[in-house]
Amino acid sequence: MQPSPSFLRFVATGDSLAPVFLRLALGLMMFAHGAQKLLGWFGGYGFSGTMAFFTGTVGAPWLVGLLVILGEFFGGLLLLAGAGTRFVAASHAVILAGAAWHLRANGFFMNWFGNQKGEGFEFFLLALSLALALAVLGGGKWSVDARLAARG
Repeated sequence: MQPSPSFLRFVATGDSLAPVFLRLALGLMMFAHGAQKLLGWFGGYGFSGTMAFFTGTVGAPWLVGLLVILGEFFGGLLLLAGAGTRFVAASHAVILAGAAWHLRANGFFMNWFGNQKGEGFEFFLLALSLALALAVLGGGKWSVDARLAARG
């Protein structure tokens, strides 16, 4: 069975290595942050603690918290494989823009020296740029998306 033209447009990507580097960096970072939120790895609070933070401190609806946690963890894995790159990257762009917006009152810079009330949004702006580039470029060489597109 032939894939639909719309599916082929969705997974289409170039043969460049640039998106590979972008998706590996963003995928690893999002997976690690998702693992903190979902599993409590790397010093994270785990699912219950993160949901309490999202719904209590941040005031987000539980569905938003759930989607962020699952999106970061599983989306990070999908980016590492280059599967559904455009959709996952666009989803991560929304998450990262939300995080940057939430931290805007803390200023631009990260809190390297502990003299701010919290982290700034510079890290999220950088990661947002990676996500937007991937949403435009796709997964690039050595991605599941490239293999699927080649079958069409």
